[in-house]
Amino acid sequence: MKIQTLSIISGGAACNARCPFCISQMTGKGVSVTPINKINFNKACRLAQINDVTNVIITGKGEPILYPDQITDFLKALKPFDFPVLELQTNAILFSTQSEKYETYLKEWRQLGLTFIAISIVHYDPEKNRKNYIPYEKSYPDLEKLISHLHDLGYSVRLTCTLVRGGIDSAGEAREMIKQAGKWGIEQLTLRKVAAPENSQNTVVYSWTKAHELSQKNLDDIENFLIKNGHKIASFDYGGAIYDVDGQNVCFTNALTLNKNSENFRQAIYFPDGHVRFDWQYKGAIII
Repeated sequence: MKIQTLSIISGGAACNARCPFCISQMTGKGVSVTPINKINFNKACRLAQINDVTNVIITGKGEPILYPDQITDFLKALKPFDFPVLELQTNAILFSTQSEKYETYLKEWRQLGLTFIAISIVHYDPEKNRKNYIPYEKSYPDLEKLISHLHDLGYSVRLTCTLVRGGIDSAGEAREMIKQAGKWGIEQLTLRKVAAPENSQNTVVYSWTKAHELSQKNLDDIENFLIKNGHKIASFDYGGAIYDVDGQNVCFTNALTLNKNSENFRQAIYFPDGHVRFDWQYKGAIII
């Protein structure tokens, strides 16, 4: 057994976004804020270490920064293991709308070793991000301003762009997204096709997701653009690759956790109930 990444589910099921392709709705939220199971958490970290894992991702079944104190607790618990790269996945909206509250947390998290802030988006156009994430609000935060501030605090920034129809859905749109990423000075850009699990627990979200998947031709066009205009600098066993496009780091990948033809796991996932699994949707995918 080989794992490549350690993911930590932080916080509960609440979320301030309304993504129509919400993977948590499809795989079942079923989590709550609970104290860290130190024994199993340390085992998960040790498992990651002996597999030469360098990247730890703090994520959530809801929006993790709604539970900032637990993020602090996880960062403190990770400290003895000294993983080189610690990443927080978030829609980052509260960093802008409640900036005064989160400024203290962001400074503390940086001191505790948090390296990357990975911000989920669907487009470079703020209006398209608003409609996807916070349709109940009149505007979407100034992403360029937020990225600049995170850089000032010492963070690296990744934009994780989900590819859906009507968003970044062609080679031309991908080119514009890459140009905007370069303008904003982000360290990494991920282009990841929207995905639905085999067994969805929410038929409405599943139907929307399937209806807005990119065609294989669209995906091939984007990949061919990257191949033609960039330099492949890395590839992954589970699919996908990293390209340098005019100096911009661009990862083109998928959201799949399982590779059923391999005995290796894309990630080990620490769940709030203390279990460590290698897949989001199958309860039987238990390591610990």
